[in-house]
Amino acid sequence: MLNLLIKRLLSAIPLLLLVSFFVYVLVDFIPGDAAETIAGDGATPADIEATRQQLGLDEPLLLRYLDWLWGVLHGDLGTSLYSSQSVSQILMDRMPVTLSLTVVAMVIVVVVGLPLGIVAAVRANTALDRALTAVSSVAMAVPPFIIGLVLVIALAISSPIFPATGYTPLGDGFVPWLQHLILPSIAIAVISAAEVARQTRAAMVDTLSQDFIRTTRAKGLRSAHVIGKHALKTAGVPIVTVLGLQVSRALAGAVTVEFVFALPGFGTLAVSSVFSRDIPVILGIVMVTAVVIVLVNLVVDLSYGYFNPRVRV
Repeated sequence: MLNLLIKRLLSAIPLLLLVSFFVYVLVDFIPGDAAETIAGDGATPADIEATRQQLGLDEPLLLRYLDWLWGVLHGDLGTSLYSSQSVSQILMDRMPVTLSLTVVAMVIVVVVGLPLGIVAAVRANTALDRALTAVSSVAMAVPPFIIGLVLVIALAISSPIFPATGYTPLGDGFVPWLQHLILPSIAIAVISAAEVARQTRAAMVDTLSQDFIRTTRAKGLRSAHVIGKHALKTAGVPIVTVLGLQVSRALAGAVTVEFVFALPGFGTLAVSSVFSRDIPVILGIVMVTAVVIVLVNLVVDLSYGYFNPRVRV
């Protein structure tokens, strides 16, 4: 297991470098000029050029990237071009919102997706199975921001059950915190729960048809025990894999969902930073998100040994 951990961490280094350079180049191609925006509407060409030099935007692209990378290696993600605030501090202020949103969304995915997939597998090829498959297919086709808008209209405006916008920190109380997160979390979780349900059904149907399951049933074990202890564990590898992928989907969905619900997290910060071409903030968001995804994938890899002892970790 230690060897796998070291190998995965070492392999993540070139991946993070490639991601950061790719994003840096893409941002540089975004139309507009950050120096012109910062200098103001009435700025002269000389003022814009002076601002560009002050921000270091007049240097070659590769040199600017290497300068940023050198700072990252020393624990410095840079400074926002607009607020002159440390990017690390900006991300720390926004991280609890997106982290809370992702955690609540994944809890919903597990609580809803897994049971639906198991029920569909146990009742395979029945009317219930076909109904659940049809509903999950429709759910996977609807974008999260559309689901979010429907939820706002139905449960925040027409029937004011939950707040439509805003965020309350967990320190101000669990109930207010959850009330502000439940609708955006559902908007993100719907597609992921549908995907988990479909993959769980497929894995469980295959597992329930194997000989050892028929043997355990013949021994007189209760159906719940057979499914929960034997079948679900055997089908765990593909299920855990798809759950790990849903974390990435949840982080991606946060970009639009946070904007719809006016949550001050990474999503809204990413949108505003792209429009303003705040390169250090954009890169900071990308790097933190990439590190989170790498760590989640590492946890998924390490869990394979539990679900399948034949997998060497």
